[in-house]
Amino acid sequence: MKFAIVGAGAIGGYLGAKLARAGEDVTFIARNQNLAAIQAHGFKLILEDGTEEHAPTARAVQRMADAGPQDVVLITLKAQQLRDVLPDLRALFGPHTMVVSMINGVPWWYFHKLGGRHDGRRLDSVDPGGAIADAIEPERVIGSVVYPAAELVAPGVVRLIEGNRFTLGEPDGMRSERIEALSQTMMRAGFKAPVSKDIRGEIWLKLWGNLCFNPISALSHATLEDIARFGPTRELAAAMMAEAQTIAEKLGVQFKISIDKRIAGAEAVGAHKTSMLQDVERGRALELHALVGSVLELGRITETPTPHIAAIYAVTALLAETLAKQRGRLEVQPLG
Repeated sequence: MKFAIVGAGAIGGYLGAKLARAGEDVTFIARNQNLAAIQAHGFKLILEDGTEEHAPTARAVQRMADAGPQDVVLITLKAQQLRDVLPDLRALFGPHTMVVSMINGVPWWYFHKLGGRHDGRRLDSVDPGGAIADAIEPERVIGSVVYPAAELVAPGVVRLIEGNRFTLGEPDGMRSERIEALSQTMMRAGFKAPVSKDIRGEIWLKLWGNLCFNPISALSHATLEDIARFGPTRELAAAMMAEAQTIAEKLGVQFKISIDKRIAGAEAVGAHKTSMLQDVERGRALELHALVGSVLELGRITETPTPHIAAIYAVTALLAETLAKQRGRLEVQPLG
């Protein structure tokens, strides 16, 4: 298969390197030093045990038109970055190109083929004005939930922290020929790539933790285990998750585990900084709309009160605006 990786960062690099090593035709859409490094040396992956794998056949281009039509386009950007690439994205599309959404949070296509009275509705929080839905035909979309953790440690070099599971799902829950072929290709590359009949349920299970732990950590500069073990923040996370659960259940989602078990799972990860806290420390834009603002919008759509989520969203949004205006970052440093 021909794969284009739109977002040659940590997760995109991990996917592209493994797929290229498995013999797939992989093109990274990259810029600046990352572009130069991949063009010169291919992509390097450092595994959990320190073993290094090299994908010399992976290529990189800056202009999507130079890559041409693909079989699969993997979108591995942050949610707020997707709109910036829309004008060029269609150069990657052929008649049957799949677009795999690997973005955290509620996706722009959430209501496509959902059925019921909200079918086909657009979400202003993640797709204001419908620009994404207009640029990417909904029939192309494959949903995905990303579980691995990785980091881009140098241009063209990704270090895998843990995980190899990428759950896939058609928006209508069908096991289509195309998604089966994609799953088999990813498994040959060494990934776990199960096909879910309920991709939205999988999305909510991950989002359930992200919508509370990410903003709480961004505000408190605390790790997952700190948030889970400190009584007041554990209670706050549980209250936010309870509000979200009510919203999701009104939309037909059933949760397979309890709130306490989901929090315990986050605690077991240990002293891990969430992606939003890392963005605060590095002065980068926050994925706030996709992870939290979208849940508030779904709360309004389903007429569900969300006082705890709304309060945390408000203060985190102000933090994001302050950092953007000051072009600054915040990091807790030891005294002396």
